[in-house]
Amino acid sequence: MNGTDLKNQLIFDFASGSLGPSKSIFASTYLYLNSKASNLNKTFENILGENLFDNDNVALPKLKYTDCISNKSVISQKPNQTSSPITKVIGSLDKIKWKQVFRGFSEFSLNINDENNLKLIKMDPGISAPLHSHDGKEFILVLNGSFHDEYGKYSKGDLQINDQNIKHTPIACEDEGCVCLTITEKDVIFFGRYGSFLNLFTFIKSFFK
Repeated sequence: MNGTDLKNQLIFDFASGSLGPSKSIFASTYLYLNSKASNLNKTFENILGENLFDNDNVALPKLKYTDCISNKSVISQKPNQTSSPITKVIGSLDKIKWKQVFRGFSEFSLNINDENNLKLIKMDPGISAPLHSHDGKEFILVLNGSFHDEYGKYSKGDLQINDQNIKHTPIACEDEGCVCLTITEKDVIFFGRYGSFLNLFTFIKSFFK
């Protein structure tokens, strides 16, 4: 759970272009917020780029020199001058129309046409999510604020990856709560006092996706 190998695999898959739309948006936002992850991505890109020189048997397209020239001027921007990849998709986080799931806990689903469920989650200060696990992997990237669970504290730019063997209870920080970008490969499995009811609700909700 949350191991370096899982994070590195996500970055490598992004560098190689093998991710679907949802995970590509997620991974690019992670690289934007986390400089260490961004540097690793550049390393992977360089390695993958060098491998292209080994493709001697690939036929080259017939191009004229004018095909390689663009009339558009390119303006270089420093990383801190560009907007976050997620805001390029949905706009400012301050203008999101959140859907309240329960008091202090809201979400916003992105309508991305692939098999992964990409959404934003907002938790008010001190609010906790019920104890839960997942059939598949769960990816959580902190955009603002922080949260903690049984395995540690996670602040802006931190990534947590959980598998089906992990149960946890995320709790938002008391100062400012948190906003997270998440991907769930499969449905959530709840535990505890209201687990059976919440699992039934999730099952019914799946018919209206």
